[in-house]
Amino acid sequence: MQLDHATIVTADLATARRFFVEIAGLPEGARPPFAVDGYWLYADGRPVVHLVQASAPDPSVRAAPRIDHIAFRLDSAGEWQALLARLRASGVGYQIAQVPPMGPQQAAMQIFVALAPCVVVEFVTALEHAQP
Repeated sequence: MQLDHATIVTADLATARRFFVEIAGLPEGARPPFAVDGYWLYADGRPVVHLVQASAPDPSVRAAPRIDHIAFRLDSAGEWQALLARLRASGVGYQIAQVPPMGPQQAAMQIFVALAPCVVVEFVTALEHAQP
């Protein structure tokens, strides 16, 4: 089994799209003609993030719990540094955290971006890739 995609319902579709395309580096791709506006964003040829326009009058009111965050793994120091450069250039706020090693799992670094209320995006990489 593998994760297919994450869907983010947002009242600010344009800002979410801009973040995932310009900062996270996910290209926009084909999307079926649904009745509600949105975008499909791709990684490795697959639509991994679905952005959907919120249709509720008050997007802060949730009828049911939502996913806390989604995470993307970066596999090289170059990817990590390029992401940091794009975040800094855009002025998007973020927090960095270190995950300590546990058993065979090596230490890692994380970047957390609060894209909107109730929508957090995490980027994670091996600690060695995050060293300047």
